[in-house]
Amino acid sequence: MPRDYYEVLDVDRSADAGGIKRAYRKLALENHPDRNPGDKKAEDRFKEATQAYEVLSDDAKRQRYDRFGHAGVDPNAGGFGGFSAGGFDLSDALRRFMEDFGGGGGLGDIFGAGMGQRGAGPRIRKGADLQIKLKLTLEEIAKGVPKKIKVARLDPCSECNGTGSRAGTEPMICATCKGQGEVRQVQRTVFGQFVNVGRCPACRGEGRVVSDPCTSCHGEGHARVRTTINVKIPAGVEAGNYIPLSGQGNIGPKGGPRGDLFVIIQEEEHRRFERRGEHLVLDLPITFSQAALGDQVEVPTLDGTVRLAVPPGIPSGKVLRVRGKGMPRIDDYGTGDLLVRVAVWTPQKLTKAERALFQELAQCDGIKPPEPGRGFFERVRDAFRG
Repeated sequence: MPRDYYEVLDVDRSADAGGIKRAYRKLALENHPDRNPGDKKAEDRFKEATQAYEVLSDDAKRQRYDRFGHAGVDPNAGGFGGFSAGGFDLSDALRRFMEDFGGGGGLGDIFGAGMGQRGAGPRIRKGADLQIKLKLTLEEIAKGVPKKIKVARLDPCSECNGTGSRAGTEPMICATCKGQGEVRQVQRTVFGQFVNVGRCPACRGEGRVVSDPCTSCHGEGHARVRTTINVKIPAGVEAGNYIPLSGQGNIGPKGGPRGDLFVIIQEEEHRRFERRGEHLVLDLPITFSQAALGDQVEVPTLDGTVRLAVPPGIPSGKVLRVRGKGMPRIDDYGTGDLLVRVAVWTPQKLTKAERALFQELAQCDGIKPPEPGRGFFERVRDAFRG
């Protein structure tokens, strides 16, 4: 189990973005492989700090981590992250460090004159992430279900196997950057020597150029295809939650790693129930007689029916609770409740006999409402609040 990310960076859980960035920069500079050649422990601390920063510097990932812990940011643990700790290696850590602190210069510019510089080599670009919306019924969400989803994404071109070159040919080493994927410009000023490193404009950072493009993909190295992907939906998800599928997005340029696929959960409107977090709300119409005398009634749930006691004298708007018949809690054990909101139903059409009975009842003092006043309306308001 990884250490707590706040402990790794030695910051409070309330630390702002600036504090997290400063703490990471300090740790990363102290443990960077260029400052500690051959030191495996320093390398591990560098990767660990970068891994923590990757999560805590992203608002969405940080919120999931604060709520679910490591399971919330590691899809291999069944959470809702988008960051797989298991796949985080030194090259990932170095790339992440340079994204925020490289400043366009080499590592010598960061650490000061005399430090060794780590050549970036050809730039390997990750493919684009994809999003797909998945509608689910409350019944599916309550149990958790496997789903097959169809996705249109970029896969390696079958003609050239992703190289972008015509069959039988190979991309050529870029003459501008000599295959490094980057170009360096040295500037000498009165303050010393500055080295600016940037992506090679000739090969777009790839280190190679296609001289004889594939006729199928026109040198791009990829083609759009439709594929089917299996995803397991855990019980209790809510609309707006998303499930990251690592490495299921578009392929990167010229064989670069795939992006990720994010399955965004949507809920279909239910004909009976209204969802409120882990609870379900059901409106139950009852007659005047049931409201006055009480009754035992059958009420529907997501998995059958239950008997519910309606107490005598119940007002319209009163909420009765059926425990354990709501939705499962995704971040905890247990299940929410079914909240049954009583509504006294007024008949719209009466027969002559029914009208006569109501007229007779209207003469009874016991069914006459109290005089209007503040106390009366407070009771009505409290009844509707449940």
